[in-house]
Order: sequence, then C-alpha cells, then structure tokens
Amino acid sequence: MTSKPKNKTRQIVILIILVSVGLHVGAAIVAGIFIVARYFREPVVEFKATKDVRLPAKKREAKMNMASLDAIAPKPNFTDRMQSSRPTAFSLPEMPSMPLNQIMPLDPAQLVSDQISTLANVGALGSGSGAGEAGGGGFGGKGMSFLGVQANGERILLVFDVSSSVTRKAEQSGMPLKKIQEETLNLIQKLPITSKFGIIQFTQNYKNFNKDLVPATDSNRSAALKWVQTEWEEKGSMSTSEKGVVSNPRGIVGVLELAAAMKPDLLYVISDGSFQSKVDGPNKTIPWDDVKKVVNENFPKSLNCRINFITFQATKEDAKELKNLSTKSGGKFVEIK
Repeated sequence: MTSKPKNKTRQIVILIILVSVGLHVGAAIVAGIFIVARYFREPVVEFKATKDVRLPAKKREAKMNMASLDAIAPKPNFTDRMQSSRPTAFSLPEMPSMPLNQIMPLDPAQLVSDQISTLANVGALGSGSGAGEAGGGGFGGKGMSFLGVQANGERILLVFDVSSSVTRKAEQSGMPLKKIQEETLNLIQKLPITSKFGIIQFTQNYKNFNKDLVPATDSNRSAALKWVQTEWEEKGSMSTSEKGVVSNPRGIVGVLELAAAMKPDLLYVISDGSFQSKVDGPNKTIPWDDVKKVVNENFPKSLNCRINFITFQATKEDAKELKNLSTKSGGKFVEIK
C-alpha cells in the first residue's frame, strides 16, 4: 500500500526535472538560433545628420594672409622724448666727446692713401745694415725699418737695454740713447692702426709701457709717446723704488720670458750683448747657454717670432751668439760700432 504512493511521487519529480531540462535546452536552442541569425541578417540602414562647420576657401585663405601680414609688421616704438616743464634741482651732463675715428668702420681707402704717402717718402727711411744707414724708423714698401733693420710684422715689441755699459757704448758709436728715443717716437707715430706694439726697458730690473701688446690706436700711440718722453732711462740704472720698475734679478732671462708672454711676431732687442744677473751674486755674467735655453723654450717655431738684435760694440763671442739666435728665428743681426 505504501510503495505505490512513493513510486508515484518519484515519477512526478522525475517528470518535473525532465520538463525543466527540456525547457532549458529548448530555450538555449532558440537563443542560439537568434544569435547566429544576427550574422546573416542584413544591417538596418540608418540616416544621421551631423553638423559640419567649414569656412569657405576664400575666407580661410584671406584670414591666413592677414595673419602673415600681421606677423611681419614692425612693432610700434616709442619715439616721443620725455619732457617736463617743471624745474628740477639737477641737470644731465653733456655727452662727452668721443673719438669717432676709432669707433667708425675702418676705411680701406684711408689705408691705401697712407701707404701711398709712406711709399712716396721711402727714400728717407733707413734700409741699410750699418751705422750710417741706421736712421729713419718707420714703414715703407718692404715693411718697417727701425735702426736700419727692415722687417715685416703686425705684433711689434721693442726691448731696450739701458744699462750703463750700453749707454756708454751707444754714445761712443754715434747712436746715443737720445737718438734711439727719437727713432722710437718716430716709429710709434707711423704704426698702422692694424698693428699692435709694446715697449720694455731693462738693466737687470725692467719697466714696460703695458703688460700686453696694445693696438696702435690714436689714444694708445699718444700714451706711448708720452711714456717714452717721460719714462725714458738714460742714467744706466733702474731702482725698484722708481715708478713702474719691476724687480728682475735674472736680467735678460726674465725679460725674454716677459717678451714671449706678449706673443710678438717681430721683436727688436737693442743691447751690447753683455748680460748680467743677481742670481748667483751681484753682476754675474749670464752664460750664453742660459740665454739660448730661454729663447728655445719661450720662442718656439709655432710662435713665428723674428728676433732682431741691434748691438753696440759687442765682443766677437757675444756678436756670434746673438747672430746665431737672430738667424735661427729668421731675424737679423746689426752691429753698430
């Protein structure tokens, strides 16, 4: 009696499950058919109107042209002067006078005219190698001439030995330091504006016109002329207590190092060929090996400096050594006796 209801209940449950499974399977099949059918269905045509803002071609081109013209137009500048009708307790100073010939562009025609006028007077310039032709420092067709030594250069340095022995020998040779001073003044006046120059005087100590070579402008030439006229030494000694004198116990060695630091391409050394120092004692003669060493170390070929020695009554040995140094550098040696 009890087994029949249980069997019937079991059947109902199984039937419900089968129906539920059947419904889900059917639903899945139908959904699959719809999904697959979407790929085979033609798309629905849609018409949409979007807002498209465009400038006409002519207006766009006109605006671009106007913008380019505005970009190249000159900027406005303020040209009105500041004025005031109210009195003040101060007034602006006047503008100082400026040397316009030094700040204006260089005129090639002026240089040519200067060279032509110089060539016209070349006969008055010294061009020989002896005492009789040693005058007339200046510039000619072959370059510059100073105390009979003709050479070319744009960076010129004059080095004067004004020791007592040189002063005495120069006087005896007919070329006193006063005459050399005049030749130096003449040379400075004729230096072209394209050149640079410097001046050094020494005994053992030294003093120089400037620590560097300076351009041959009107102001620099005027200052150099004044320096030579007022600072020129003829007494044969230099004390460090004097204005501008620098202590130099090494004598010509220190002077040549100073000269090399200025990087000249044309060097004139006026001396008697006898050099002393205070390194190993008072007034000790400097060996020629030391002089040649400082020249070789400080005046290399790359510096391209021609060293010209002008001597007064030099000994045979001193004259030989000076001539060798001059020839090696491409310079000249002149002995005034």
